[in-house]
Amino acid sequence: MKKEIAVIILAAGKSTRMKSELPKVLHPLCGRPMLGYVLDLVAGLKPKQVVAVLGHKHELVRKIIPKGAKIAIQKKLSGTAEAVKAGLSALKGFKGTVLVLYGDNPLLKKETLKKLLDYHLENNVDTTLLTAKLKKPFGYGRIMRDKYSSICGIVEEKDADEVQQDIKEINTGIMVFKKDSLEGNLKYIRPNNRKKEYYLTDIIEILAKNDYLVDGVKAEDAQEVLGINTRAELAKANSLMQKTINDKLMQDGVTILDPASTFINFGTKIGMDTVIYPFTVIERGVKIGKRCSVGPFAHLREDVSLGDNVRVGNFIEIVRAKIGAKTLVKHFSYLGDSSVGSSVNIGAGAVTANFDGLKKNHTVIKDNVNIGSDTVIVAPAKIGKFAVTGAGSVITKNVPEGVVVAGVPARILKKR
Repeated sequence: MKKEIAVIILAAGKSTRMKSELPKVLHPLCGRPMLGYVLDLVAGLKPKQVVAVLGHKHELVRKIIPKGAKIAIQKKLSGTAEAVKAGLSALKGFKGTVLVLYGDNPLLKKETLKKLLDYHLENNVDTTLLTAKLKKPFGYGRIMRDKYSSICGIVEEKDADEVQQDIKEINTGIMVFKKDSLEGNLKYIRPNNRKKEYYLTDIIEILAKNDYLVDGVKAEDAQEVLGINTRAELAKANSLMQKTINDKLMQDGVTILDPASTFINFGTKIGMDTVIYPFTVIERGVKIGKRCSVGPFAHLREDVSLGDNVRVGNFIEIVRAKIGAKTLVKHFSYLGDSSVGSSVNIGAGAVTANFDGLKKNHTVIKDNVNIGSDTVIVAPAKIGKFAVTGAGSVITKNVPEGVVVAGVPARILKKR
């Protein structure tokens, strides 16, 4: 593949059909904005230049655009052709191939894009479309072909007649252009559709009529090119992405007893021979060591790290906490803003009371501590090595090493 490739990512749209104030491309998919997956995909292609075209609430979207990528603002959201024009304004002086992607295609795979780019470059085509076949193509633009089966245009769903709506081959929106062919023909696009928008898809008919070479590459898996415009489509994409994440973890040596009821966010790292039980939710950025056991009905939130051989059991919530190796947290507990050592036993119903009404406070539990059932640790507090807390204790101050405490508030009963 030649290196002279620029990518324009269209990410200016509102969340009109999602009925949301959040820009569409920032809606989370397995704990990450959907645009993030597209940005990773583009980085893997190693293009010469990347332009993100932003519009609606661009000040929010630009926060996740990586350094090195250019940003173009589409001031008036009047269609994809106008968005591409804005992107081209940031590519002055660039000569080569322009790939147009959308920020709401997070399931797209690198292999599919490489196939599209390779075909385009090897056949010296003016524009190459990525198409797909759907049994129920509702909502998608249809690929129009002439009597020679050559692509001669695209008609949008809202502008299609009954015959055109029966066409199963759809436009994914993903296109590759020779920059000169794209730039020279955008000006001929007119707002001749019902919404009075300038559609990039209209350039296909313009190019075909003027004897430019137009071709298409069909995606092998139609699911990966599905766009996201509604909450229902977001939920479907979330399920597909979750399957990808779970499959990769299982390939790497993690046992997930029931992938359909296990929800693991993007960016989670889990060591070999760890077992994840059903109805477990693991949020983004969690790190779990080897030979651990998590769940069922466990919730590991952000900034959680589990060492090797840790057991986290039923109905547990852990957030912003580091748990040392061989520690047991087995039943009905909450650990927040905590540092827990190794070989600690957390009894059923134990709670770190980390919030004082103004700020979150930290709890430190050292190695080999036994926390009795229903213990409440009022943070900030530190519990020394080999200490024991009695069942139902309320810890309101630091506990020295090697002592047994109990009561409300807890008092030292004896040294071990």
